[in-house]
Amino acid sequence: MLSRTAANLYWIARYLERAETTARLLDVGHRNTLLPSTGGGFRNEWAAILQAMGAAGRFAEKFGTETRQRDIETFLVFDLDNPSSVGACLSAARENARIVRTALTTQVWDAINGSWQEFRNLQRRERSQIALPDLTDWATRVTALVRGAIEATQLRDDGYHFLNLGYALERADNTARLLDVKYYVLLPSISYVGSGLDTYQWTTLLRALSAHRAYNWAYGGELTASRIAHFLILNRLFPRSLLSCAGLANESLEHLARGYGRSTPAQEAARHLLAELAEAKVEEVFDEGLHEFLTRFIAENAGLGQAVHDAYLTGEAR
Repeated sequence: MLSRTAANLYWIARYLERAETTARLLDVGHRNTLLPSTGGGFRNEWAAILQAMGAAGRFAEKFGTETRQRDIETFLVFDLDNPSSVGACLSAARENARIVRTALTTQVWDAINGSWQEFRNLQRRERSQIALPDLTDWATRVTALVRGAIEATQLRDDGYHFLNLGYALERADNTARLLDVKYYVLLPSISYVGSGLDTYQWTTLLRALSAHRAYNWAYGGELTASRIAHFLILNRLFPRSLLSCAGLANESLEHLARGYGRSTPAQEAARHLLAELAEAKVEEVFDEGLHEFLTRFIAENAGLGQAVHDAYLTGEAR
């Protein structure tokens, strides 16, 4: 496969996963703004969401320092100048898909193109007529449709593994950021640990990751920081956990190594990341500091992405 084709497929998956995560972050922020603060009134968590996405500076340049929900919706859903907005990610995914149209099944292309056309229709509607929960539900639905079409119709060849690799690396980064939003950014003080606010935010995070029922199955429903951290970081059975994502990335890279008859530094980096997570214990994560652990993981995951780029994706694709 040409490196340019591989890069386009890889970035299709990354952009679609990023669009979904932006929608999930919006859902976290919206649910948390509905929670009354201990000092009266309602809490405003939008700044925390922007900080977790690394977009606070870009937002301030366009909308100022005050974080109003309407501006947040515009910035994170409709603003095509914001590379992490739902619209910008869908646009980029569609453009990459258009370039490698012959490498995709009709069903996958129709799902991607249809999501972009639906977004264009939403752009033309009066903003006050669209509730934020409806926007986030729509975004998670259309990205899931694309993923389902890939799983149901694409050949399990190298193109499929480049798609999976993109999904794995982006999902790992996004799960880490969502967990960091809760534990490091949202909770206002260590004194709130174990409080009703703490429990509500954990529940919101699990629901935003579509993980609430799965967590109840795995841990019996008791919400504790250590159990939720274990679930989202080290549980092999949860497909969005950091360990599961590292496993998928490693599996995809091993398939590519066998297919191309050679191993690269990307395979070595993936094995190292997977081994580190497989041997980790949640107590060690908290001893290091959850925020510090997640920050280090995000950097290592980004390093793996760079290794993948250097080994396979030297064509110009965005």
